[in-house]
Amino acid sequence: MGSLSKDDRAEVIQAWYMDDSDEDQRLPHHRNPKEFVSFEKLDELGVLSWRLDADKYETDPELKKIREARGYSYMDFCEVCPEKLPNYEEKIKNFYEEHLHTDEEIRYCVAGSGYFDVRDRDESWIRIWVKKGAMIVLPAGIYHRFTLDSNNYIKAMRLFVGDPVWTPYNRPHDHLPARQEYVEAFVKKAGADQAVDTAA
Repeated sequence: MGSLSKDDRAEVIQAWYMDDSDEDQRLPHHRNPKEFVSFEKLDELGVLSWRLDADKYETDPELKKIREARGYSYMDFCEVCPEKLPNYEEKIKNFYEEHLHTDEEIRYCVAGSGYFDVRDRDESWIRIWVKKGAMIVLPAGIYHRFTLDSNNYIKAMRLFVGDPVWTPYNRPHDHLPARQEYVEAFVKKAGADQAVDTAA
């Protein structure tokens, strides 16, 4: 992709470093000045993303291709809003606890919007804002959390390889193999790459 062509994901996915304020978690929480995060930086953390046509998710050949290539055999939908989600307040609190999973977390936003927060290598929070048409994959073992934005609504397709296991392991769970593999693949590897760069 040439440097002049605009990445169309930017219309449905934005990422930035978060401030440390404990105001309402549904606010954007930009730093001052704002510090945006590139798709390249997200790739380096193992976070993958696509922009798809959410109006035709039932027949979308693009989605079918991704599912086949990545083995996402299971699919369901989750609507997160006060009216639709039983025990909404408690669930939202749980989603926002920092945790990891032993499998990828795959979410395709077909309506509404929300925030996935992930830790970078220096433990800073990066907030990833997904809107209708955004598909995101968080790698197994990455510490993350989720919250709605101030619109209070998201409808997401959840995809999974095989039978779904939604178990969250709240931090700290550094001893889990999934976490150790993540650190090896994305945290240490990148540290080694940067060391090589500075030595060159």
